[in-house]
Amino acid sequence: MLPSEKMNEPSFTISVPPKDHGRRIDQFLAETDLHLSRSQIKHMIEEKHILLNQRVTKPSARLKSGDTISGTLPHSKPLMLTPEPIPLAVLYEDPSIIVIDKPPGMVVHPAPGNPSGTLVNALLHHCKDLSGIHGTLRPGIVHRLDKETSGVMVVAKNDEAYHHLVKQFKNRKVEKLYLAIVYGNVKRDEGLIDAPIGRHPDQRKKMSIQKTKGRIALTHWKVLERFGAFTLLEIHPQTGRTHQIRVHLTSMGHPLLKDPLYGKRGKSQTMDDPRLRECLGRIHRQALHAKRLGFDHPRTKEKVLFHAPLPQDMKETLDCLRSLI
Repeated sequence: MLPSEKMNEPSFTISVPPKDHGRRIDQFLAETDLHLSRSQIKHMIEEKHILLNQRVTKPSARLKSGDTISGTLPHSKPLMLTPEPIPLAVLYEDPSIIVIDKPPGMVVHPAPGNPSGTLVNALLHHCKDLSGIHGTLRPGIVHRLDKETSGVMVVAKNDEAYHHLVKQFKNRKVEKLYLAIVYGNVKRDEGLIDAPIGRHPDQRKKMSIQKTKGRIALTHWKVLERFGAFTLLEIHPQTGRTHQIRVHLTSMGHPLLKDPLYGKRGKSQTMDDPRLRECLGRIHRQALHAKRLGFDHPRTKEKVLFHAPLPQDMKETLDCLRSLI
């Protein structure tokens, strides 16, 4: 970087108050208005972008009352991904956030197996006012939906919105409601699944109930309709573990309809009733839809609530099942 570019980077100076005496510098800075994550702060300290009393320091350095922390915030850099003109169902958009209705079959973030055609590729083309997340010009993914799960998602367009939303998800302040069609006749009307989730010990792509090494996971569920061999549930996950709803529903003996990883493969082909086989042929992915998402807007701090309509494949499946009752 040229000296002139370095000089144009925004700078900051913070004096450590008495109440933060003895704290680690990375922990302290992560809670300031800089809107930086601890990993980002660690990297900036190691790259000598952040100094303690005008000297090079370490992320683990302990602060003293009256210490001065100074540094520069690097300009956002372009992300090495290709914007793609992929259609998006935008439910809401402003300078801070964009809320979309993700279709089934769309991967959220590029990965080795999915370098293009993702939600991020689509957002890079759609959003012309990204100010950058963690020093990179990219949309801020604060939560994810599995590839074949449809429904409402919120994405941050700047650092302030990103950190505000991440904090809400972490502190379980976000209202999440899903609709799920599951195998079997769920007997009880509602319940709570409290079972820790961790990586499956043998199958890398799967998660499983891990009572000793898993992370806490809580899922409320409620029966909306029963169709004999199938049940429509309303799901309220309190936590956001990977595959949480899919793992928890499987653990209670009622996996998601058409879930290829946790469900009962080929069940529709072995059904004795041809009418049921016809109903289940209306959907070709796990029957899970994120219907509602509520949170405090990162700029106005007002409570906002967004809904995604039931997708056609789930609607047709439910209509068909209702016609058999």
